[in-house]
Amino acid sequence: MLSEKPGWLTVSPPGGESYQDLRSLFRNLNLHTVCEEAHCPNVHECWEGGTATMMLMGDVCSRACRFCMVTPGRPQGVIDELEPENVAFALSQMGLTYVVLTSVDRDDLDDGGASHFAKTIRLVKERNPGMLVEVLIPDFQGELDDLKKVVDARPDVIAHNIETTLSLTRKVRDPRAQYWQSLSVLRNVKKLSDHIYTKSSIMVGVGETEEEIVQSMVHLRRADVDFLTVGQYLRPSSRHLKVEEYVKPEQFERYKSVGEGLGFLYVASGPLVRSSYRAGEFFIRTAMEKSGKGRQSYIVANARPPNGRS
Repeated sequence: MLSEKPGWLTVSPPGGESYQDLRSLFRNLNLHTVCEEAHCPNVHECWEGGTATMMLMGDVCSRACRFCMVTPGRPQGVIDELEPENVAFALSQMGLTYVVLTSVDRDDLDDGGASHFAKTIRLVKERNPGMLVEVLIPDFQGELDDLKKVVDARPDVIAHNIETTLSLTRKVRDPRAQYWQSLSVLRNVKKLSDHIYTKSSIMVGVGETEEEIVQSMVHLRRADVDFLTVGQYLRPSSRHLKVEEYVKPEQFERYKSVGEGLGFLYVASGPLVRSSYRAGEFFIRTAMEKSGKGRQSYIVANARPPNGRS
């Protein structure tokens, strides 16, 4: 059995004026954030910096991945039609230049919630013209027409997470979440639009080998994925998948180096890195500094911020 968490996984508890202000704003508008629902270890740092990842379509997920703290259940088609307006309003009050919109899985909806995503993206951009929008989407059960609804709303980044390696997918994810289907979602984004950046995330410490992680990186690059994050899995409760290993910081540095060599436009790799971690900082430093000849020909990779925290 693993010993206590190593020192590099120590984080500050939530608190502070900005944290409390944002928490009150989200509560008043009946909005959810993945920061809270997934017990993200960076919630204090991000909220104190005035940024958050909004979670659409409620806080009950139609799937039950073994690593995720979000409540699984049966939403039964219930959806808040006012949510896109409320999200756009809340973001206009936060003064952000970059936002991440994600959601629970909603297999109970005809299009998996794709039209809800699209409406929210359009309203956010309409009310916040200068804001860059990243969406972290479900797989929509592989339906291309549903994915196209999100692409046509023109977010700046579309993310979809493979989460783990091929061999561990059945152990880690809900049975409906398939490794090759997730890669197909990312590949199809580029087929539908070559102007949208794509992104995925891998968590480590669930029993994978380095060779398997590198193999997954290669698969993502073959799907033309631009951005990658690699972070440590932390067990949210005793009923969730157990941690097999606390991966050392130097191994994360190796994953960053390998990813750079494979051609990702950036790789964020560190013990506390999460899928939407410091997205604005990384994206703006890469995607907004274009050479004027199309997509970037350079890589920006910075797994740890200047203050030393992951």
